[in-house]
Amino acid sequence: MGFIYWIVVGLIAGWLAGQVMKGGGYGVVVDIILGILGGIVGGFVFGLLGLHAGGLIGEIVVAFAGAVILVWVARKVKKA
Repeated sequence: MGFIYWIVVGLIAGWLAGQVMKGGGYGVVVDIILGILGGIVGGFVFGLLGLHAGGLIGEIVVAFAGAVILVWVARKVKKA
């Protein structure tokens, strides 16, 4: 159940990040990967700020924030 749970959270967070950032998503697989990696980045950033999210919605928000950060950094690196 844990692996499928993270896939679902990653898919939702990655898709949301793709919709919010200009240019749309990158496709289902990359959106899932961005969402899962975004969960790691978001968890680190939220931890530094002393914030902790609980439950499905909280984890999606954290993963979404991290995915947005990842998309932003990737686009900055791509332009350089």
